[in-house]
Amino acid sequence: MRTAFLLLLAALLPGQALAANQVALDNSVFIERVTTDPAGKQRVLLEEPKVVVPGDRLVFVLNYRNAGAQAADKFVITNPLPSAVRFADAGDTHPLVSVDGGRGWGQLGELTIQQADGTRRAAQPADVTHIRWAFQKPIPAGASGKLMFRGVVK
Repeated sequence: MRTAFLLLLAALLPGQALAANQVALDNSVFIERVTTDPAGKQRVLLEEPKVVVPGDRLVFVLNYRNAGAQAADKFVITNPLPSAVRFADAGDTHPLVSVDGGRGWGQLGELTIQQADGTRRAAQPADVTHIRWAFQKPIPAGASGKLMFRGVVK
């Protein structure tokens, strides 16, 4: 199922915009279900969501492929988190996250939230508004890959 969230692409350098535009993106979302087979072994299944309810665990999959003839350098994928979903994790990809609508970025453990009384507290997964992957190496022409993150329906 195609997700309704918007993928925003940006090149860090103006001269790289053409290369960035040659990276094709395809996104999908799945419900993660844990079942137990007759032998008692637990299995994780990814299913196409038909209806989601609070507490459902979602897996967002972002496939990318450099369809251009040149490497895409300094490529960035920024993904706003759907407002009905609380960020859970991004596996071992360690993306940058934003807790302020995409204005500031960092690792979740480094970010803080200003509270109404002016004090600050450590940012939590529920505070994440955007996720960003900044590719440190060029994506070679024809190369492809997959990124993922998990969320929980609020």
